[in-house]
Amino acid sequence: MDWISPRSLKRLGMLNMNRRNVDYISRYNERSSYPLVDNKLKTKLVVAEYGVKTPKLLQIVRQQHEISHFREMAEDLEGFAIKPAKGSGGKGITVITGRDGDDYIKASGSRVDSPFLERHLTNILAGLYSLAGTPDVAIVENLVESAPSLAKYSHQGVPDIRIVVFQGYPVMAMLRLATTASDGKANLHQGAVGVGLDIGSGRSLNAVQFNRPIILHPDTGLALENIQIEAWDEMLEMASRCYEATGLGYMGVDLVVDANEGPLLLELNARPGLAIQMANGRGLLPRLRAIEALKRPHFTPLERSRFAMDTFASF
Repeated sequence: MDWISPRSLKRLGMLNMNRRNVDYISRYNERSSYPLVDNKLKTKLVVAEYGVKTPKLLQIVRQQHEISHFREMAEDLEGFAIKPAKGSGGKGITVITGRDGDDYIKASGSRVDSPFLERHLTNILAGLYSLAGTPDVAIVENLVESAPSLAKYSHQGVPDIRIVVFQGYPVMAMLRLATTASDGKANLHQGAVGVGLDIGSGRSLNAVQFNRPIILHPDTGLALENIQIEAWDEMLEMASRCYEATGLGYMGVDLVVDANEGPLLLELNARPGLAIQMANGRGLLPRLRAIEALKRPHFTPLERSRFAMDTFASF
């Protein structure tokens, strides 16, 4: 059955878009903080001051004439990622995973040449992928090599972990796995798989694709139960630190587990989507209200992350 009654949704504690926008985003997020999280370069620089690691920055392309230096910089690189600083939803991100002569190999396996990548950089600078269509900046980062324990579940793209953080407390999390439908990107709206994660342990709870329950990854065929996220405690504390770094009361924190560097922050989102509730099979509202009801908030990221693990474990 595809239809569920409003009463059932309310009983599950599901947060709807209107309530999210009015009661949480508008109430807890200062507009002055939006430019910080809407710009990946600014995010990268500010979170570093709070001990949150991000992929190594290789190059910043701000002006058209700087594109000529890109080919020299990338000459000896096997892999890297090109991202628009103000892009959203994974748009404009090009991931190179290898080289074959003069060709670059994308995550999807297709080949592109230097002129293609230089044109892509030009499009980024022109604002083709920016939120408001305004001129943008391109950043080139070191290639993230996903930890093998997670990489095997994803098809082509790097799996990432979205954590919703409210008032500095991690309240809900999910693992996002790329598929053929999502074109190797971990975007649920494009067809990626969302796997709900237990805040208390980092273990998988439930999985969905296109908001429908699944038990196997559609491409890898692997079962999505009993997945365990490495360095879970560290990831929750990192997510909590982003509250001090940005001042945003309600946000999405996107992390990845790199095989060599461990947990890394990919980006922040001041308007995180609600599909995470479907992936977890439970609503956000009870957890958000539990934080709002606290009479004595915890002051350090470690205290907040530990409180969340104890309070919301299999909640």
